[in-house]
Amino acid sequence: MSIVGNRLREARERAGISQKQLGIKAGIDPGVASARINQYEKGKHLPHLATAKQLAKVLGVPTPYLYADDDVLAAWILAYARVSTATRKSIIRDAG
Repeated sequence: MSIVGNRLREARERAGISQKQLGIKAGIDPGVASARINQYEKGKHLPHLATAKQLAKVLGVPTPYLYADDDVLAAWILAYARVSTATRKSIIRDAG
């Protein structure tokens, strides 16, 4: 499996939707939606960036989460996306 495939599957399962539902909501033809998402999750194919952005939007995760090759970084990306703008600014200020 690929990193993108693993993250995609994790986010989809967390969202509680099927491969077909995800594909359709992301604008993939209903006739191939399930098969396409399955191929992405298995790492057989990688989605184009525009498709990855749409999949992430449907799943409610930031696009970079799908590409994070470290579990801790992936968790930080999700956490960062869920905090307020003020908290984000504070995190960035404290990191610098």
